[in-house]
Amino acid sequence: MHPDWIVPDWPAPAGVRALCTTRAGGVSDGPWASLNLGDHVGDAPAAVQANRARLAQATVAQPVFLRQVHGSGVLSLDDPAVTHGATADACVATAPGRACTIMVADCLPVLLTERAGRAVGAAHAGWRGLAGGVLEALCERFRAEAQEESGLYAIELIAWLGPCIGPDAFEVGSEVRAAFVARDAGAADCFRPAAVAGHWWADLPALARRRLAAAGVASVHGNDGSAAWCTVGNASRFFSHRRDALRLGSSGRMAACVWRV
Repeated sequence: MHPDWIVPDWPAPAGVRALCTTRAGGVSDGPWASLNLGDHVGDAPAAVQANRARLAQATVAQPVFLRQVHGSGVLSLDDPAVTHGATADACVATAPGRACTIMVADCLPVLLTERAGRAVGAAHAGWRGLAGGVLEALCERFRAEAQEESGLYAIELIAWLGPCIGPDAFEVGSEVRAAFVARDAGAADCFRPAAVAGHWWADLPALARRRLAAAGVASVHGNDGSAAWCTVGNASRFFSHRRDALRLGSSGRMAACVWRV
């Protein structure tokens, strides 16, 4: 594994592995330099395949790349029919060997497991997915899969939040704030007024923590909204669509993965 990649610091059980790539360690050039894992952003297909092969070698598992649509759909990787390009924004797995994989370049990757390590899961949590209930849908599906595996009802979930656009960089309109406040009045605390009337600075990790808490997840680790986690503010380490898409014409994609061994 490349030394710049992130190994989550969370109390996952021994049989669970996880990582989050950065932009280091690949073969791509230009705005995709160097470890771009997205095959939909204009990068050379051969470079993307080489980069994905490096990720697969590091995980010693099969990362399954979804077609993410900012929704709340959840798929089980235990189904062999679910392969690369399947449409969903979250996935779960109980069997070893296939890695739940989420691509990001400003949106928040959320990884999930439980104390006994019977299942793992991951979600692509941009603001639309968060407001639309992707984390709640993942937790519900996760509990169902883990309970079917173990026969137990009480399952203690553990979550890790990866890098995303930070609260000093994520400027949104009033419609975004309204979408969150409509289902959780306390979400108003996650927004600060911006200089432009009707605009707000949104704290995506804080919003995710609220949604996870509502879904019964008390153990949440990783991104705390500080500057080191911001994809926009750390150009040498992270891809950022908002920072680079207009300026450079495109941006690469990182990946957060979690799997059982």
